[in-house]
Amino acid sequence: MATIVVTVATTGVTIATKMVWHPRISDDVNIFSDGAKAEETYKTERGDMKEQLHMVVTGHVDAGKSTLMGHVLYKLGLVNSKIMHKYEQESKKLGKQSFIYAWILDETGEERSRGITMDVGQSKFETKTKIITLLDAPGHKDFIPNMITGAAQADVALLVVDSTRGEFETGFESGGQTREHALLVRSLGVSQLCVVVNKLDTVDWSEARFKEICSKLGTFLKQAGFKEKDVTFVPCSGLSGENLTERTKVPEITKWYKGPCLVEVIDQFQCPTRPVAKPLRISVNDVFKGTGSGFCVSGRVETGMVAVGDKVLVLPQNEMALIKAITMDEMPSQSSYAGDYVNLTLANFDQQNIAIGYILCDPAFPVPVTSRFEARVVIFNITVPITRGYPVVLHMQCLSEQAVITKLTAQLNKSTGDIVKKKPRCLTKNSNAIVVIETSKPICVELYRDMKELGRFMLRVGGVTIAAGLVTNIINSNAT
Repeated sequence: MATIVVTVATTGVTIATKMVWHPRISDDVNIFSDGAKAEETYKTERGDMKEQLHMVVTGHVDAGKSTLMGHVLYKLGLVNSKIMHKYEQESKKLGKQSFIYAWILDETGEERSRGITMDVGQSKFETKTKIITLLDAPGHKDFIPNMITGAAQADVALLVVDSTRGEFETGFESGGQTREHALLVRSLGVSQLCVVVNKLDTVDWSEARFKEICSKLGTFLKQAGFKEKDVTFVPCSGLSGENLTERTKVPEITKWYKGPCLVEVIDQFQCPTRPVAKPLRISVNDVFKGTGSGFCVSGRVETGMVAVGDKVLVLPQNEMALIKAITMDEMPSQSSYAGDYVNLTLANFDQQNIAIGYILCDPAFPVPVTSRFEARVVIFNITVPITRGYPVVLHMQCLSEQAVITKLTAQLNKSTGDIVKKKPRCLTKNSNAIVVIETSKPICVELYRDMKELGRFMLRVGGVTIAAGLVTNIINSNAT
């Protein structure tokens, strides 16, 4: 038996739990046959390159996320003046001139006409030491599943808040997306966060307002499991462009703020260790027809490495496919590694047999497939107690699946993780518990202890996130 200590995202509670190590992977991840070789190849190919980070931008609807990051891209010279002039003319016609920078990221007609982000926009930019893949997530509560997909791909996050009087409070109070987005990104494994205190020009760059927001959010983020040293607060204006790519010179700000601008904060994020030595896992988040023969899937390489010519096992379908081509950032590549977001052309495989949420893996180290697993969960601020037979929607990486909580095994002490009650009749808000979850069909999961990337999940009901969990035991696994 081994004991691990995990800080559960939503409460900052530390839980010690005993569990058996999965027999397929030993404590030394390099037991993976090509693990050492993968690490060596990774260092050779990427050693001299800038570090790559995936950054999700989250926050309450209308906090100004798309405008903020669109303006950053413009200031960095990634959008030419001709295109900006076109956007300016088009936005004027629709009476939405303040959305000019948002249109850089919100590209669809519906997004532009409604003035909200609906899907995860993706862009790239560079800082002094890093290449940043920007994931602009929707803020509206109707599109939280899309936001979860974006956050699942992220290494770090920006949380954008609107400092306008009343607007911050609306987003932060119960039911607002500021809290939910912060909880979601932490529950999905993001530990580094930059809070962008946006639209501060609407309150005349008030130091008191900035400190008030930092104080309220800082307390909450600590409870959500973020460490104080991993959270940075930056005053900005996405519309005017102050303090985005260079330090502001506005006297009203400089008299009280001496810190970095937004791009400097992003450049200071620490790049997480890439688990390239672990067995290959690629989570599929899109399937589409390629330009030539075969078809393509896109997704994030969660662990391991993959190269052109490799054979991969597609689960839960349990069929083999050949990697015919790899594309990253619209450029062909011979290989990709943990942390990369890739398009893969598959051959010798029927497109009808793969779907979003499937996993491509190393045939020698298949991912477990099951429809029942035990998990440790933290229940959020629910209105109705959870009982046995409670239906939920399970979100894991890009997967969204109907499920039922079939068993309440034990209620846990929030601080110690000790069992305080076996077989409780119900679970109320802010409680910790061990439960058994059954999905409507078999899915790919990993023990959190083995592979964090595929061992985390969220539970949602009626458009509201009600719990975050970690897989602790796989029941009736069908892994080959």
